[in-house]
Formats: sequence, C-alpha cells, structure tokens
Amino acid sequence: MALSDVKCRNTRPASKLQKLSDGGGLQLWVQPSGTRLWRLAYRFDGKQKLLSLGSYPVISLADARQVREIDTATILTALRCVEVRGRYESASRLRSIIGTVFRFAIATARAEADPTIALRGALINPTVTPRAAITDPKALGGLLRAVDAFDGQPTTRAALKLMAMLFPRPGELRAAEWEEFDFESSVWIIPEARMKMRRPHRVPLSKQAISVLTSLKEISGGGSLLFPGVRSVSRPISDNTLNAALRRMGYSKEEATAHGFRATASTLLNECGKWHPDAIERQLAHIENNDVRRAYARAEHWDERVKMMQWWADYLDELKSKNARVISMRGHSEPAPHEIAITHFESNLGDQPRIETNLQSPKMALRPKGA
Repeated sequence: MALSDVKCRNTRPASKLQKLSDGGGLQLWVQPSGTRLWRLAYRFDGKQKLLSLGSYPVISLADARQVREIDTATILTALRCVEVRGRYESASRLRSIIGTVFRFAIATARAEADPTIALRGALINPTVTPRAAITDPKALGGLLRAVDAFDGQPTTRAALKLMAMLFPRPGELRAAEWEEFDFESSVWIIPEARMKMRRPHRVPLSKQAISVLTSLKEISGGGSLLFPGVRSVSRPISDNTLNAALRRMGYSKEEATAHGFRATASTLLNECGKWHPDAIERQLAHIENNDVRRAYARAEHWDERVKMMQWWADYLDELKSKNARVISMRGHSEPAPHEIAITHFESNLGDQPRIETNLQSPKMALRPKGA
C-alpha cells in the first residue's frame, strides 16, 4: 500500500526498526530513536542493495518518489528551467550528462531505460558561432609580430606563440604540465583526461616550439605547470587569459580568438596542398563522422605530421618577417588590417630609425633600419 504524508509523519517509533514500503523499492525506515530515513532498495549482480536518499521530512514523500520515478517529463521540466534563461548549450549538455548517468545505471542494473532518449530534438538547438580566426597570410604575419611585441606577462606571450605553432585547443595548452613533454623525442603527449575526445594525443614539436618551451621553463616558476596562474602556482592561467591578451593587442573578438589558431592552421595547411587532409585532421585531433573514413584515419600519419609541424613553424617565421619592409603609400601595396606601415627615412647622416606604426592603433615603436 502506498504511503501518505500522514502515515510518514504519525507512525510512532517502536522498539525495533520499522520499514514502511511505498512500492518500487522505496521505503521509509522509522528508527527506535524516532529518526525517519528514506531508503531505495534495488538489486545489483543478484544481490540486494540500498541507496540512502536522506531523512524525512527534509526529503518529502514527493521528493523521494521523484528520485525513484525520474521520467522523461521530469527531466524535460528541469531542462526547460535552464533553457528558459537562454542557456541552450548548457541545457543540451545537461541532457547529455543525465543520459550518461542513466546509461551507467542501466549497465549496473540500477535502471531499466534512459528517459533522455525521447528528448532528442525537444530542446532548442544552440546557435553555433564560428570562433574568429585570421586566415589571410599577410594578416597572420601581422598578428605574429603583435604577439612578439606583446608587453604583458612573458608566459602569456609564450602561450600565444605555442598556440600559433601547435594549434591545440586552448584548454589543452593552458593546463599543460612539464612531464607531458619529451624534449629528446620532440613530442608533447596530451593525456586523455584533457582531450575533447578522451584519448591521448601526440603533438610533434618543431625546433621553434622547443626554443619557446626552453625559454619558458626558465620563467614558469619551477612548478609542474607551464602556465601557472598569478595567484597560485598550482592552478593554470584562466581560460580568458589568452583572449584578453589578444584584445589588449587591439584584436576584437570578431577578429581573432585563441581557439581561432586552430582554424587558421587548418585553413592554410589545407590550402597549401602539401599535406594529406587526414594528417591535418589527426593533428587537429578531430574525429571523422564517416565510419569508413574513420577506419582509414586510424593511421597516425606520424612521419608526415612531424614534417608538417616543422614546415608550419618555418612558414610562420616567413610570414612574420615577410612584410616587415613593406612601404605603404598610394600606388603601392596596402597593409592588411593590423599590418605595420613603415616609413623609411634616409639622409646624408646615414641610416635613421624607422618609425613603425599600427594604422589602427595609436601605439608607436622605434626600430633601427635592418632590425
């Protein structure tokens, strides 16, 4: 017989434990001391198990039943509370997490079905906005020079350089630890726990990347992290640090983002025609949607990726220095956004300093001719 609030509240303690059943394994245990505790009985691996749900009346009868009878409607109601605030991505992710919990419960005989399956398509799809990325080679050269000239934290400057050279996901880099790097083999092995696809990922290290890492090790504080936070060496820099640095350099969120270095590399590596698309995809740690293509993509393409990453670092160096002597005037080549316009003065007194100005920024720097 189903319980009622009256029975839950008025059942008097006895000299022995009393178990009041509500059906479906839900029980209210009335202790001799008067304490009332909710228990949910279930079987796992052929054995009787108990799950503690809390005490009555802190956990009401209705709440206890909801735990026992979580269904599609209950989950949808909870998800709608998130969705109504415009958090569409969060609602979708929450549905996925709940589904994962239920699938585990099914595998361990704690549940018989996953109620989230019926909710596919029931939520508002989040609008996917591509992260801003620079894919024009000339503009990329300007960005790389801006990174070199960044006057903020040296570790942040190093992180931006490595983002450009290695194009990992920002979270994979900012939480990197020194033990993941093998300098003798020139490889960075990102552990599966930090990878989006939950499998280890190898990144070939170019000579330029090794140089940046070697310099970084001298200033990173001697801890386990490459990029420790300002407040604590045991915690990495925040996920906003790199984007904030780009803003400080004059790049808006519509122009460049830390994650955008991945799109930059993907676009230009594919456009150059030198590398197999699967090698590029493997280096980006992407998973193929096509089953047949995924089977072929199991090959690591390691040797090609090693050559490709060194070529990419060399290419970035070329772009960085390529336009350093471009003279911008009418009738001559115009600089791309954030390119440096150089006015070159000469006199009988010999070489004078060049004045370099960013056309879209009031910042000015002096650099000797030939530097």
